[in-house]
Amino acid sequence: MSTPFARGPVNQQRVPKGDVLGTYETYAEAQSVVDRLAKADFTVADLSIIGNDLKTVERVTRKLSWNRAALEGALSGAWFGLFIGLLLTFFTEPINWSLFIAALLIGAVAGMFFRLISYGIARRSRDFDSQTQVLASNYQVLVAGEHLAKAQDALSRPAPSE
Repeated sequence: MSTPFARGPVNQQRVPKGDVLGTYETYAEAQSVVDRLAKADFTVADLSIIGNDLKTVERVTRKLSWNRAALEGALSGAWFGLFIGLLLTFFTEPINWSLFIAALLIGAVAGMFFRLISYGIARRSRDFDSQTQVLASNYQVLVAGEHLAKAQDALSRPAPSE
């Protein structure tokens, strides 16, 4: 059964089956193969890209500090204050610059205050920032078994020029 919020029918919630058309080190390489088949008018609904041996990679980007937390919070709060200040100036005739500046400063102070509190709480367990990715060791392009020969034939021909 499909819902309006699902990405596809329920039967697409399983790992696809089929014959391996090729194995590639990067997702971009697998994607380019699918793109070539699409340009060759191959039925792309019969294709799947499978990532194998998934690994979570966390890259540490920087050390956190009280100064950095204060600056980030002030800048974030200033943006919010700028937004509120712009909204408030739409409703005043003439433009009240002191109200605009006050909204900006209050936003910066509030943002800095809340960021310092959250940093103080999180600092006990984690004193760095990082980015997390899920990467695969390789990517396989799968094709429904009955279309394998047609896909191989399409890939053996030179790519159409654009």
